[in-house]
Amino acid sequence: MDISVVVPLFNEEESIPELFAWIERVMKANGFSYEVIFVNDGSTDRSWEIIEELQKQSSTVKGIKFRRNYGKSPALYCGFERAEGNVVITMDADLQDSPDEIPELYRMITEDGYDLVSGYKQKRYDPLSKTLPTKLFNATARKVSGIHNLHDFNCGLKAYRKAVVKNIEVYGEMHRYIPYLAKNAGFQKIGEKVVHHQARKFGKTKFGGWNRFFNGYLDLISLWFLSKFGIKPMHFFGLLCLYWDLFQWLLSEPVNYIV
Repeated sequence: MDISVVVPLFNEEESIPELFAWIERVMKANGFSYEVIFVNDGSTDRSWEIIEELQKQSSTVKGIKFRRNYGKSPALYCGFERAEGNVVITMDADLQDSPDEIPELYRMITEDGYDLVSGYKQKRYDPLSKTLPTKLFNATARKVSGIHNLHDFNCGLKAYRKAVVKNIEVYGEMHRYIPYLAKNAGFQKIGEKVVHHQARKFGKTKFGGWNRFFNGYLDLISLWFLSKFGIKPMHFFGLLCLYWDLFQWLLSEPVNYIV
């Protein structure tokens, strides 16, 4: 199979039929063999019923249902586990990501040899409460991860070589740092593609701006710690004890005054 498209979603009943029709159009036009895996993250609207209807219409539609809302990372993890395509594409269900980007993303993986290609929404149609924290967050993520060529770590539209998604574990809220996770797993060829971003057509964003910002920094600190000291955590605590002992020694050292 050429492509698996993994779509995590929460309460996107209006968008799902249009999104699938768009993906189907692109896949047929390019002759790809494919599957679309919708991961229903505890939606309280008719999202799951619509996925079931689409499954009856097309064998390319697969569905995963969570009984409650667990978050985007667990949804992606389960989608990656199920994916069978040689290239895995992720995108959000809100129609802000364009399926028209899929052929070029696929080409960059299969022909240019990238392990992971992340979308870059250079021109965004999001409120300031979302775009400002995103810019600050991405600047810090570039510095900490050492992946200096990425401008939009958290873009939902990404392409992966199959081996990447089968060798990383996306947990907690680590979906923001999948390029960093891939790098730590030994996948070094990580690229970026400027992608078209559209205004949300239905409903409103499910994510708060500044809350995402602060949670993102905490996750980044955790991932940095694991990447630096994950194999030998006692090195970190040993350094802390060494510095503390040195500080205590300096405080206790007597001072001789010359009069």
